[in-house]
Amino acid sequence: MDVYLQDIRKAFPETVALHGVSFEARPGEVHALLGENGAGKTTLMNILAGLYQPDEGSIWLGGQRRRWRSPAHAIAAGIGMVHQHFKLVPPLTVHENLLLGVRGPLWLHRRRDAARVASLAREHGLDVDPLARVWQLSMGERQRVELLRLILRDARVLVLDEPTSVLTPQESQALFATLRSLARSGRTVVFISHKLEEVLRAADRITVMRGGRAIATLRSQDARAADLAALMVGRHVTPPQPSPPPPGAPVLEVDRLTVPGDRRPLAVREVTLTVHAGEIVGVAGVAGNGQRELAEALAGLRPIASGAVRLDGRPLERATVRDRIEAGLALIPEDRLDVGLVGEMTAADNLILKSYRQPPLSRRGVLDPRAVRARARAALGRFSLAVPAEAPVRLLSGGMLQRLLLARELAEAPRAVVAMSPTRGLDVGAAADVHRALLEAQSRGTATLLLSEDLDELLLLADRLAVMYDGRISAILKRAEFDRPRIGLLMAGGAA
Repeated sequence: MDVYLQDIRKAFPETVALHGVSFEARPGEVHALLGENGAGKTTLMNILAGLYQPDEGSIWLGGQRRRWRSPAHAIAAGIGMVHQHFKLVPPLTVHENLLLGVRGPLWLHRRRDAARVASLAREHGLDVDPLARVWQLSMGERQRVELLRLILRDARVLVLDEPTSVLTPQESQALFATLRSLARSGRTVVFISHKLEEVLRAADRITVMRGGRAIATLRSQDARAADLAALMVGRHVTPPQPSPPPPGAPVLEVDRLTVPGDRRPLAVREVTLTVHAGEIVGVAGVAGNGQRELAEALAGLRPIASGAVRLDGRPLERATVRDRIEAGLALIPEDRLDVGLVGEMTAADNLILKSYRQPPLSRRGVLDPRAVRARARAALGRFSLAVPAEAPVRLLSGGMLQRLLLARELAEAPRAVVAMSPTRGLDVGAAADVHRALLEAQSRGTATLLLSEDLDELLLLADRLAVMYDGRISAILKRAEFDRPRIGLLMAGGAA
């Protein structure tokens, strides 16, 4: 079914999200919508799916002009969307989730209808147990349920928002094979992404958005990653080239560390690893396998059940957060605004949150405003941050927030850094800036533990890679042993 969004404009109270965007997708194709975070991709597709009403512009479907009264109206017309955060009910079975929202006679014969669902799932390469409860499924299996629900509703236009953000490499490959099959059956498939290589591999055509505008549409066979990156951010982006120094002495040592979880008794189970001076050790894993709890325990934000943590030989198991900071441990948290920075405070004040007690910033407990401003100007200049020192940080973009956080955490040449998903949600240009900052810290001898769900980021930066599954380290690989299929298998719980 042909889709044409014509001159779509959408404004929210504080911003204009879409400035007269036109977008067209055809039956039988996989069309990628590419752009940095905040470019307007999801807003545009939410308008197509009936979640938002456009302020101006029109929606054309199969040559007919349409206006949705509600998301249900769009679904009835054949539009289906799989959101980045799945809309499933975990305690219910797959079969029961598929029934949600269905009008007319309900399927009453549980096992007969489950067999029908299983048959349809196999036909489209979406194997999943209809009688399993959703909470028992992997993230990849949950995504299959979402797709299966759209197929059962006979959706002719399928939209997926960042579909691989929680998948292993093998699951991503299987997903795109399924999308290609659905396109061959005459459906129109649109997926939102900010991953260049993924888009080039999977899409027939690519539309690039920047700042709420459609910048270009081109065939993937005519596109190059460097050109797409330039279209996304408005400038050419040069990726950093790692040249790690020889690793030095052990700095951060973790020995049989066990950490309690929020949803289960133990989130981290007897993890042992060492990060040397001048080394970046990556931690790969599908979300929810203990990475967040490991980082929080190392930073002192979560209690430790058992095991040891040492920084330059100094035990940290009972150390406070301030003790760890003074020992030289820095943290780049997953949530940069709520945990890393204080939104209502100025950039200058955020930059001294870890050092405000030290001279020359304060004397006898009283801050020296001139020293604070001088420290802020020096840090902002070093990291090329064009940010007013007195600006509240809540007004900054995600990329600026992350660079400000890095400026504070790396300014004092820490002995070790625990970095959690440091480029999540950032465009390719901002992500390259973050990578350069981590590599510069490495060149100065900082030991870095990099926890990320972006396997491309880990393969680029890490000297060694630890793979976590179900709270345990299943393997630690040297750079010469990096192999994407093998890593994906380990992330899914397979043998090394």
